Amino acid sequence: MTATVPPAPSENPIPDPAGRVELPPGVVLTDARFVNDDLLPVPLARRRWTTYNFTALWVGMAHNIPSWLLASGLVALGMDWKQAVFTIALANVIVLAPMLLTGHAGLKYGIPFPVLARASFGLRGANLPAMIRAGVACAWFGIQTWIGGQGIFVLLGKLFGGWAEASEVGGQPWTLWVCFVLFWALELAIIHRGMEALRRFENWAAPFVIVGALVLLVWVANKAGGFGPLLDQPSQLGWGADFWPVFFPSLMGMIAFWSTLSLNIPDFTRFGAGQRAQVWGQTLGLPTTMTLFALLSVFVTSGSQAVYGAAIWDPVQLAARTDNVFGLLFALVTVLVATISVNIAANVVSPAYDLANLAPRFITFRTGALITGVVGVVIMPWKLTETPELYIFTWLGLVGGLLGTVAGILIADYWIVRRTRLDLTDLYTPGGRYWYTSGWNVHAVVAFAVGGVLAVGGSHSAPGKGPFPQDGLIPFLKPLADYGWAVGLAASLVVYVALTAGRRRV
Repeated sequence: MTATVPPAPSENPIPDPAGRVELPPGVVLTDARFVNDDLLPVPLARRRWTTYNFTALWVGMAHNIPSWLLASGLVALGMDWKQAVFTIALANVIVLAPMLLTGHAGLKYGIPFPVLARASFGLRGANLPAMIRAGVACAWFGIQTWIGGQGIFVLLGKLFGGWAEASEVGGQPWTLWVCFVLFWALELAIIHRGMEALRRFENWAAPFVIVGALVLLVWVANKAGGFGPLLDQPSQLGWGADFWPVFFPSLMGMIAFWSTLSLNIPDFTRFGAGQRAQVWGQTLGLPTTMTLFALLSVFVTSGSQAVYGAAIWDPVQLAARTDNVFGLLFALVTVLVATISVNIAANVVSPAYDLANLAPRFITFRTGALITGVVGVVIMPWKLTETPELYIFTWLGLVGGLLGTVAGILIADYWIVRRTRLDLTDLYTPGGRYWYTSGWNVHAVVAFAVGGVLAVGGSHSAPGKGPFPQDGLIPFLKPLADYGWAVGLAASLVVYVALTAGRRRV
């Protein structure tokens, strides 16, 4: 299990000037049920991500087709550009807070999300939030890969006539399946090279995608006869009674979009050179980039409405309207880079660690990434983006409620109960202070159950717009459903703190 253990690391940590901690010299962790090389704390010598690396990571992740669909989807739901940008900007300022709070632990101790979850859920119990996060990531991976494959298919179809008229397999042209499989393989080939390759890829992908989005904006503005028509499209909701019922679930949906990363951001901050790097990098990268991208998205979508008489909320479909070969090729490369950038960072890294945590003896980071790729295809989640209602209200609302619940427990345990003090050795040691009851912390499970029911129990759908009953799964909880992420986070945090009151822990 643990060999050659010196004095307790909580009493004698090995700090550095940036406040980071690593395992004391001589500690060897060998219990294969909870340890492998990918889950161990990152040594200080390998923690060298700077402010620019974190900023570039967020720029690369924020500039992607699904986040474009967020903003353009709000326009399609009836908002004008000011309302859509305000909603997205506010959501990303809000979600930045838990992002920084959970990111602190990853950087200080060099540990990934599933290992941090062991402190609150227990060494075995951590698999509960880890598998929820992994499941969500696998679904996102499938969505992103399908969107990327469709983008290649549409744009190549414009370059090579008859591409879309190929014979069908499984209800889709075989050429679409080829694009999908090739794109899937390319993503896994990059992640197979490891986190350092990801850091280098994000560094140059981020500015490239910004240029691509700006080119699309200039093109549609030129088609519309200037920027004026892009800003003149009126709100169909106004600022009165019709606006707020759309605003609040949309706000929660925007928050839910990055609620995934608010949990597993330690997977990245564990490589940070210091807290200032992750704080400034994320602050400069997330809310500013998402707001800028939202502006580009709603301007372009509003412009498409002015030019074509209908809001085209899919940038690939819009780019395909051009007959310029160079423009189509540039759009194709931009779609490739943008989708790969976010999909690998946001949807492969996390489940790779989560699955490794489930069975460290058999699953490495690379094996977990491959499993993610397979599961992401098998569950066929691409239908979730068919309509703005299904994408924003149903998918993102449900995901946000569950992940907000987990975030509340992590924040409560690390910041309120433990005051940021963890015992690194015991995070990998059965029978230690994080073993609780046979590896499970019952308090965390109860807090998760209460927060989860309150957050998603009232989930509802308009007739014909989603899978839930019109009156909600649990009708009396329906009023809470539009605030799922906030309800889940607040409820689980309060319940967990109440259950652990008076128990000072390390």
